[in-house]
Amino acid sequence: MDCPQEIIHKIDELRRILNDHNRQYYQLDDPNVSDAEYDALFRELINLEQEFPQLVTLDSPTQRVGTEPLKAFQRVEHALPMLSLDNAFSDDELFAFDHRLRGKLQLGQVEYIAEPKLDGLAINLVYENGLLIRAATRGDGTVGENVTNNIRTIAQIPLRLVGNDFPQQFELRGEVFMPKAAFRSLNKRNHEAGEKGFANPRNAAAGSLRQLDSAVTASRSLAFYCYGHGAFPESSLPSEQWTLLRLFESWGLPVCHEAEILQGIDACLQHYQRFKAKRQSLDYDIDGVVYKINNFVQQQKLGYVARAPRWAIARKFPAQEAMTTIQDINIQVGRSGALTPVARLKPVFVGGVTVTNATLHNGGEIRKKDVRIGDTVIVRRAGDVIPEIVRVIEEKRIPTAQVFSMPGKCPVCGSAVIKVADEAILRCSGGLFCKAQQKESIKHFASRKAMNIEGLGDKRIAQLIDNGLLHTIADLYDLDVKQIVDLDKMGDKSANKLISALEKSKATTLPRLIYALGIRDVGEVTARNLANFYGSLDKISEAEEDQLISVPDVGKIVAGNIIGFFEQPGNNEAIQRLISSGVCWPNIERSAGNKENQVLKAKTFVLTGTLVSMTRENAAKKLQLLGAKVTSSLSAKTNYLVKGDNPGSKLDKANKLEVNIIDEEEFLSLLKSLK
Repeated sequence: MDCPQEIIHKIDELRRILNDHNRQYYQLDDPNVSDAEYDALFRELINLEQEFPQLVTLDSPTQRVGTEPLKAFQRVEHALPMLSLDNAFSDDELFAFDHRLRGKLQLGQVEYIAEPKLDGLAINLVYENGLLIRAATRGDGTVGENVTNNIRTIAQIPLRLVGNDFPQQFELRGEVFMPKAAFRSLNKRNHEAGEKGFANPRNAAAGSLRQLDSAVTASRSLAFYCYGHGAFPESSLPSEQWTLLRLFESWGLPVCHEAEILQGIDACLQHYQRFKAKRQSLDYDIDGVVYKINNFVQQQKLGYVARAPRWAIARKFPAQEAMTTIQDINIQVGRSGALTPVARLKPVFVGGVTVTNATLHNGGEIRKKDVRIGDTVIVRRAGDVIPEIVRVIEEKRIPTAQVFSMPGKCPVCGSAVIKVADEAILRCSGGLFCKAQQKESIKHFASRKAMNIEGLGDKRIAQLIDNGLLHTIADLYDLDVKQIVDLDKMGDKSANKLISALEKSKATTLPRLIYALGIRDVGEVTARNLANFYGSLDKISEAEEDQLISVPDVGKIVAGNIIGFFEQPGNNEAIQRLISSGVCWPNIERSAGNKENQVLKAKTFVLTGTLVSMTRENAAKKLQLLGAKVTSSLSAKTNYLVKGDNPGSKLDKANKLEVNIIDEEEFLSLLKSLK
């Protein structure tokens, strides 16, 4: 049995939403969801990927941290990746974390080091011969932004270390933050100068550290605490985290004196309750407590998952709540035509930020919570900006509260609204005729991972549309300098630069073009798989459903979306106009489209357990390239179960169903024999 299509859609939607939120939070310092909402989405994606591991992709937010660095700063590659932390939101989850660790280490009790989870910006410092030579933000975890000049303005960070017992070169990690008093002083100065204040200390710290003028950073009274290391000579590394912090301190580096050594999980739980009560009295913001195994050898034994260490966890504080009223509910129309209801709230101050709106996701969510215009509601916020509506306070409902119904027509273009099977959301059927989709489809087409047209951002696209110069993506390459030079804030230099960027983007690749077309549910990975499988756009456009579902990551619904896209005359006309304008790409040598390669066609495989020689994802791709169908569910029609280490319940089920079971060695022999 195939993975349910609603699960595939849910995972794709979660990845899209989380990637957008990551960019807002890590790159733009302008988060538009609360920590609680982000954490819930992230945990939902993790749970789904654990349940359906064959759907895990390299570009999933669970496999990475954050987004790319800003172009204004030099890119810096970290010697060791800067990972994130897994979160625990309850005592049960903290108990489960401790149970896993003790089981793997075969210990009755674990020694932890507890540290406040500072609400700031993670930084990597590099010292060479005792001198600070480089500082970089986390960035995407592998590559960050060079902020050395700004870091040098933080008085707590020594430009030269004390003593001489430090390694010749090493990396240390820590958090830049703004103390509460400095935050209040900064906002007071901004207010007196008639300038806008910062929403919270975290945003103030991030914005201060990313100033191109380091003099501005110097005026912001930032602070810093060390909490760990990156690349560090093994011969110089002590046996424990606690000892390393004491070494940092002896070298003149600032460490948080709230850190404690704790014996066992019960001590951690008691510590958490103490810190939750102590939180407001601290002179800096924290949003939880971090618990790490103190012993470095034990840390190394436990290792890492894709984005986080197995030996540490952040016990988050409960989300902060407040009461307000819903003044209205509006509909936003997205690039794909999705209609999203947004609650407009009476402004309320929650956790240091004034919030005014919250997404209601879809009509089902509104009905489930019985949300009405005029209702008094509890909103929750644990981090930033947009909160979630927890519940309606029915006893406060006013007689004039209005029941809200999703519209039957698109509020932007008036086209009929349709509901796709197995989806909770409604969509506008207007396509390229809908101005909301028109702008977003052009924006997507021009984006960095698509056609990468520099200088064509939101405001410029809106300007070109408003002036009647853009209607579809095909109109982009008809633009010339004379048409755009007189537009507001354009001029000769900007006009020539934009036309040059358009000209440069014409030479592209097949995967980029497929992704740029904005076919629903076809992301970067699926676009690349389609390109590699078929080799040319013509073959993709002519493919039928039974052929398309042979492509990795393409099921019946995605195949239907692809077929439906190429059935529309307007889409084909736009593609032909792109080609006529000079957009070109090299075809790709087909990796799996040749029928003679399909020696395992009609064979169904299920993978279980951990493979040593390759990931299960790579194993699935190898099978799919040979024509096999790889699913997550066993049935009597399954031909082979490939068994790795710790196979779980699927092995028992396969024995009951008398499915042919092969181990990794037999699997590799099978692949070798079919070459």
